[in-house]
Order: sequence, then C-alpha cells, then structure tokens
Amino acid sequence: MIPASQAATPIESAVHVPGVIHAPEPGATATLLHDFRELFKVKVVTMVLVTGWGGFYLGSMQSGISSVQRGLLDTLLGIGLVSAGAGALNEALERKTDARMVRTANRPLASGRFSLAQGILAGLGALAFGAVWLAIHTNLLTVALALLTAFTYVAIYTPLKRVTTMATFIGAFPGAMGPLLGWTAARGRIEWAGVSLFAILFVWQFPHFMAISWLYRDDYARAGIRMLPVVQPDGWSTVAEALFFAVVMIPVSLTPWWLGITGIAYAVLAFLLGLFYLAYTIRFTRILRDISETESRMVARDLLKVSVVYLPLLFTTLMLCARARN
Repeated sequence: MIPASQAATPIESAVHVPGVIHAPEPGATATLLHDFRELFKVKVVTMVLVTGWGGFYLGSMQSGISSVQRGLLDTLLGIGLVSAGAGALNEALERKTDARMVRTANRPLASGRFSLAQGILAGLGALAFGAVWLAIHTNLLTVALALLTAFTYVAIYTPLKRVTTMATFIGAFPGAMGPLLGWTAARGRIEWAGVSLFAILFVWQFPHFMAISWLYRDDYARAGIRMLPVVQPDGWSTVAEALFFAVVMIPVSLTPWWLGITGIAYAVLAFLLGLFYLAYTIRFTRILRDISETESRMVARDLLKVSVVYLPLLFTTLMLCARARN
C-alpha cells in the first residue's frame, strides 16, 4: 500500500554529514500539524489514494454502476487511514535509523518530539479505525487485503531493509496494493483487470526507487540500510534493475487494453508514456560513466521527477479512456 519507493521524499537533496544527525529543537516551524503530516506520511498516503481512486473508478465502471462515486469517499477514507497507520508504525520502528539520515532526521519520532508510545498508539489507532471503516463501508476482502498490506509493510519490509537488498522487491508488493484495494472495494472480488492495475504499480516502483536509492546512497549507508547502491556501489546492478523494469513497464501498462477495459487511445498514449519513462531510465545509465557527483545526482533526480509525473499521467489516461460495461 505504501509503495517501497516512497521511503524517501522525492525532490530533496542530501548533505554529506557523518554520524547521527540531530534535528533542530521544536520551534515556530515545528508545528503539531506538520508533525502529524510527517508521522502519517501524508505525501505517501496521497499517492496511495490517487491509485486507489483509479482502481475504484475502473472497478465501478465494470460493475455497470451509473454513479462511480458511490462509496468512493468511504473507500478512500478507509484506505487512507490504514496507510497512515502503517506509515506511523514504520516510523516508530525506524526512529533510530531515521535519526542517522539527513532527510529523515527531523521526523517527529526520530527527533524526539513524539515519544515511541505516542507513535505506536497513533499508528495502531489509525490502522484499526481504517480497518473498521472499510469493514462497514466496503467488504471483508478489502479489509483483509488492507491489513495484509500493512502487515507486510511494517512487519516484513521494514526490518528486512537492514538485512537484504531483497527488501526492495518485497516492499514493492504492499507498495502496489492501492489500485487493487480500490478495485475490490468496488467489485468485491479479485479479477485480472484489478491485478493488472497492481502490476502497473508494482513494476513502476523499481526505476523510481533505484533513482532514490542512488540519490541517497550515502544516507542509506550511514543508517546501515542495504540498498543496491550501498551493497554494490559501482552502480551496475542499480542500472540493470532500473532498465529491466522500465522495459517491462511498457507491455505491463498495456494490459488494461488487452483485457478490454480501455480503448485503443489508451494503448497509444500508454506506449508513448512508457517510451518517455524508458528514455529517462536509459539516461540514468550515465551514472556508470566517469562523471562528477553533481552530474550523477542530476540524472538520478531527473529520473525521479519523471517517475512521479509518469504514474499519475498514466492513471489519468487510463481513467479517461476506460470503457463501461453495459
């Protein structure tokens, strides 16, 4: 649900500072509202809600429902609460790791502005409320998938980040669940069309996160997180994984058309968007050359920016070109 790729905030720059990073004392800029936004990872939740909306919309159209907004807000509220709860529990488990990384040192738990107990209670509360809300307003399948997603993200992916690079692959599963949750909320069952939306988000994450992991490799190394650029710093494995999934992204993005839930216009636009994503991933291979650190970070940041534009554009195109079942 919470993409693994969103473990880092997109468009931030890292500063090379050794050791533990001490966040500034609370002041005028460290408001309670800001701390809750950080604790619940609102930016990540927003991406989950966008893809969940797409899944619900497409599932509703296949159900022949005249108003695809029926139940949408209730579904998104439940998914958002479960996602926020999982995000807070993730920050509780990673508070010490976060304190060692520049881009996460000012999070409320890492900096000590919230206690561990407060973080856990907030996370469990949001998770429980979201699950109950989904049970009341959607169906038990959606509840089960949402809780499984949160469990995988918090209890499996989070601790594995310090053990193996495979954590990125495992984390991509909960990271891709948003649209499938929307689909099951609308349809009440898992179908190939819903799985195709899951597959799109699953594959999309890898070029996106390879850019992030290269951009923040010093931060990850300082915190002991085993990302590919940390374990294999020459960049070859990072580039190979990004390229492989960028190529796979093109046929995977066409599966909704092959399954008949969109028209040919979507197929054409998805193909062009896929080529655009692939082009920037190919450009990312420049990190293998003898270039400056500034240029290396620039090409990684450019791929990151393109990835966060590509996904909403693809889902918007998918929704605009969707076919309703008669």
